[in-house]
Amino acid sequence: MRLFLHKLTHWEYWPFQIVYIPIYFLWTFYAIKARTIFFFNACNPTIKNGGFMAESKKEIYDIIPPQYYPKTDLIHENIDFEKVIAILEKSQIQFPFIAKPDIGLRGSAVKKINSLEELQSYHTKANFDYLVQDLIPYENEVGVFYVRFPNEEKGRITGIVAKEYLIVEGNGTATMVDLIKANPRYELQLNALQREYGNQLNEVLKAGEKRNLVPYGNHARGAKFIDASAQISQQLTDVFNEICLQIPEFYFGRLDVMYHNWNELEQGKNFSIVEVNGAASEPTHIYDPKHSIFFAWKELARHITYMYQISVANHKRGFPYLNHKDGMKEYKLHLEQSNKIVNF
Repeated sequence: MRLFLHKLTHWEYWPFQIVYIPIYFLWTFYAIKARTIFFFNACNPTIKNGGFMAESKKEIYDIIPPQYYPKTDLIHENIDFEKVIAILEKSQIQFPFIAKPDIGLRGSAVKKINSLEELQSYHTKANFDYLVQDLIPYENEVGVFYVRFPNEEKGRITGIVAKEYLIVEGNGTATMVDLIKANPRYELQLNALQREYGNQLNEVLKAGEKRNLVPYGNHARGAKFIDASAQISQQLTDVFNEICLQIPEFYFGRLDVMYHNWNELEQGKNFSIVEVNGAASEPTHIYDPKHSIFFAWKELARHITYMYQISVANHKRGFPYLNHKDGMKEYKLHLEQSNKIVNF
């Protein structure tokens, strides 16, 4: 009941379908104007479906200059495990590393792989293509939302979200389970953590000892999102313009980035892109607990309007929208893939 009331009184935990009710009306309005609900396809023409559904992360990495992201390779489902080992050796990806679905769903099935045994277990269970990726050596993470219109030489940052990982700190007497239960945000992840860590959660951490139980900044996996949009600066905008202008026909999306410290990030030093998300990107700074649902609706509407306007401009340049038949086919494939990952 305590957790239920916490979720009820904190809109950031409300079901996606509830939060987006007003946005569905706006989407319908734009779909009528564009004469298709799949107008987003023209938003980022070099990314499948504009990055809204069923897009391959590997294909997106392939259009990003390689100096900006960690070594990454694609593993197809059902290939022999010996071939997986050969791919790792060729790519020189070292343990520990991250494994994640090539077509993802809000952090589902993302796992830190520490050994060959863990990789074999992941590979055996995975009924989807997945990526293996070097662990990024930086501790801090932000999501930077970038928007550029096709007629513009440079774009702009429209929002920044900072992320606090699910980290417990010991007091010398409490088990990790106790520490998790002391924080409602963490306790909501307890079942998933127990499946992953088992009896390890009964360990008592020394006073001041910290343990990062989910080493990636995903809201659905317990990370706290903080609106850092006040830190938007011309210097930072210049850094992200330099990156995004090297990604062909990329106009709208969120770049999730890990970095060493803010001053170095503003100088374009010591950072790495975790992912580039396209038309399905949310301005995730809305999930800061200090923000109301009305603020969230305003920001969602603002960004969907950007996406619509960019899509229309690109359509006029000759980039097609998805027709209804192909769009529904892609949507069904997306749902099938999502079900696989959720049930992983």
